[in-house]
Amino acid sequence: MLLGPVYILRSDLPDSDILLSRFRLSIVTELFAAEWISFTELHRSMDISHGNLVTHLAKLIGEGYVEEEKRFVGRRPNTRYHLTDYGREHFLAYVSWINFIAAQPKKKPE
Repeated sequence: MLLGPVYILRSDLPDSDILLSRFRLSIVTELFAAEWISFTELHRSMDISHGNLVTHLAKLIGEGYVEEEKRFVGRRPNTRYHLTDYGREHFLAYVSWINFIAAQPKKKPE
């Protein structure tokens, strides 16, 4: 596929299947828009159970898309998440790929 001056094939998108989950795509989209987001903020912004959010975050962390930081704010534990440079790069490539596909002329029925 031609995307501006760059060719992008689906096979050229490492770990692209990771973003096929609507929940993981939502998490990455939320993190793309912010520097750091706490677990509580992510949970409030998504229609997903606590356990499912933990599972999807663990997958994104394991694949290098997301960084996790555990800290204390005052005396309260706080876990927050950040989109890594790797995650940001692959998210942008994935969005570019989707935009390219969406811009293709529709085929007329024969």
